[in-house]
Amino acid sequence: MGKYFGTDGVRGVANVELDAMLAFKIGAAAAYTLQKEHRRSGKAKLLIGKDTRISSDMLENALVAGICSVGADVELLGVIPTPAVAYLTIRHQADAGIVISASHNSYEYNGIKIFAGSGYKLSDELEAQIETLIDDFDRVPKASYDKLGRVLPHKIDPVVEYTDHLAGTIKGDLSGLRVAVDCANGASSTTIVRLLRQVECSYEIRFREPDGLNINDGCGSTHLGQLKQRVKDGAFDLGIAFDGDADRCLIVDETGKELDGDRIMAVCAARMQQEGKLRGGAFVATVLSNMGLHAYARQKNMRIECSNVGDRYVLERMLENGYILGGEQSGHVIFLEYATTGDGQLTALQFMSILKASGRKCSEIAAEVVSWPQVMINVKVPNSEKYSIAERPEIADAIRQAEAGLGEGRILVRPSGTEALVRVMVEAKDAALVDHTAKSVAAVIEHVSAAQT
Repeated sequence: MGKYFGTDGVRGVANVELDAMLAFKIGAAAAYTLQKEHRRSGKAKLLIGKDTRISSDMLENALVAGICSVGADVELLGVIPTPAVAYLTIRHQADAGIVISASHNSYEYNGIKIFAGSGYKLSDELEAQIETLIDDFDRVPKASYDKLGRVLPHKIDPVVEYTDHLAGTIKGDLSGLRVAVDCANGASSTTIVRLLRQVECSYEIRFREPDGLNINDGCGSTHLGQLKQRVKDGAFDLGIAFDGDADRCLIVDETGKELDGDRIMAVCAARMQQEGKLRGGAFVATVLSNMGLHAYARQKNMRIECSNVGDRYVLERMLENGYILGGEQSGHVIFLEYATTGDGQLTALQFMSILKASGRKCSEIAAEVVSWPQVMINVKVPNSEKYSIAERPEIADAIRQAEAGLGEGRILVRPSGTEALVRVMVEAKDAALVDHTAKSVAAVIEHVSAAQT
């Protein structure tokens, strides 16, 4: 974790923690660093995409100014999902792709994340170099005269190129399926209609009217209530909810029950294993993945390797071991055969293709994965304390005692990579015990944190 970069780029309240000046410096420092890294004598080219937040235009213009000030060129993709930026960066051989988004957070937040020319997120080393230049900005040489960068004329139709790519990842079409979609008033609003028409799926789309303030507001993958009800009332085969930048999705079956990333991965992994496509007979999950997922994998003769929480850590483990599937409970699923990052619309297509081929109901194909009761509680803790608070003696003792009472269960306390809080996760076979234990541990952390302030 750096001073500015967290597990998913730079993030904060727009124009408070992440203002135009910081965005300007990030743009300049990133462009200069990447140009040096690639030993380019000519101009580097960067692509920029954004989500629908009111602050995205402000940050986009600041980034453009910073990038051009060091002599690099920019092509603007407009409102487009995060994984589209990664894909188009590779396709058009750009030096980097930048996304302006705060993912699932509410509108007042925003973020900046950067993909290298490979389509993967920047390494920790490159992020550290950029941070050094942000803090010592006078070291960044400024271009002048004919060396200045410019905003390039549009040569990319991001919606067409990206949706064509996604549609080509499945065999046949999805005719006969009826799906309800929640776009979270976010970036998928620009791509989902064309995509579903291409695959001949019957659909109803809601929360596709962004106004700059309503992204993730009571909708999207973090607020499934309305989608669950709509799927049941409308007799849909399934429902799909994206987050603000559409790099993840969650699914609702025809009964209104949620399928999280664990269960989505399980269904996809089992089909890939059946078809001989699950490289190494394994996939990557995180330390938060449900113990029921591990039991299912053993039953299907598959292995799970666990990474730290965060899609970048999932991807690192995948690349280290040559695996092509990995993801998180939150709905970030990486299909490395088709994408370099989590992609909600790609995940939805892969799942729906399996659903159609099975001839069964959504609830039936997911029923084999029996999740253990799991509770997650977020506890607000200052950023300065969140990485060490679980090591405090009174908290460590409370965790040990609580875990001893769970039997086969477990407790995991970890800091958020993007917010000032820690997450308390408790899992066991007894739902009531899980709930009580999570609340008890969270209360101890709240008390200790309050006493320190």
